[in-house]
Amino acid sequence: MRAIWKGAVSFGLVSVPVKLYSATESHDVSFRQVHAKDGGRIKYQRVCSIDGEEVPYADIAKGYETEDGEMVILTDDDLAELPSTSSREIAVEKFVPSDQIDPMLFEKSYYLEPESSGAKPYALLRQALLDADRMAVVTVALRQRTTTAVLRVRDDVIVMQTMMWPDEIRNPDFKIETGEIKDAEVKMAHMLVETLAGDFEPEEFEDDYAAAVQAVVKAKIEGGEIRRTPTSTKTGGEVVDLLAALQRSVEAAKTSRGEEAAEEKPKKPAAKKAPAKKDAAKKAPAKKAPAKKAAKKPAKKAAAKKAS
Repeated sequence: MRAIWKGAVSFGLVSVPVKLYSATESHDVSFRQVHAKDGGRIKYQRVCSIDGEEVPYADIAKGYETEDGEMVILTDDDLAELPSTSSREIAVEKFVPSDQIDPMLFEKSYYLEPESSGAKPYALLRQALLDADRMAVVTVALRQRTTTAVLRVRDDVIVMQTMMWPDEIRNPDFKIETGEIKDAEVKMAHMLVETLAGDFEPEEFEDDYAAAVQAVVKAKIEGGEIRRTPTSTKTGGEVVDLLAALQRSVEAAKTSRGEEAAEEKPKKPAAKKAPAKKDAAKKAPAKKAPAKKAAKKPAKKAAAKKAS
């Protein structure tokens, strides 16, 4: 495990330096959208809904849509003026009975580990929470936003659970019509509860869906039903695209300067020159025509002189 945050729990005049760790991780099964024909990953482009053009990431801003559909664009300067905090303090506001916290408010869980200098006050806070059967309601700044959370004890570790804001819990907008409930029906319901009563053991439950998916995938791999695509990962795809773009750029630059034609001209004769010289060397003794012509020229001149 790797600490994702460091700070201190403060209550009264006591400060406990701690490290924060994510206490949960998702094992949910996820699928990729691929082309059924060849298994290639499906890519999405950032396209403007107005002009239909692809928008570079640098031109993308944050927008807040109003209830009537109007869009308010926020600049970096606007966001910089928003209230934020980088405090490294987990401030205890109050200690409340554990049964007063609605579990629906809980959002994400973190483990708190004490630094070596804070081991004793950490143990004192842990024991105090257990003895009082209370949770500590705290405020903490995570990712530059202040949120509420609770501290409670799980085994020997203090757990911090961030909470949603009260207005984020929706109220049911439906009514349940039950009709008349008879005493005999209530009695049977009680009997059913007693029949299925027991202690909660998390190990008794497992994710059947994830196990079934893994079994299907394993069977397909063993049966050879697998497709290896050249761009099976995002990084590989980016590298291939970059190399192709660079190659096209080089070729375009050479063509614009006329280098491509200049490079191709010497290549064709170069392949034919070597054998041509060898053939000439072999056939040179057999060709005496130039020598005969040179011998005839003086003879013609001599004949011309005699005639004159």
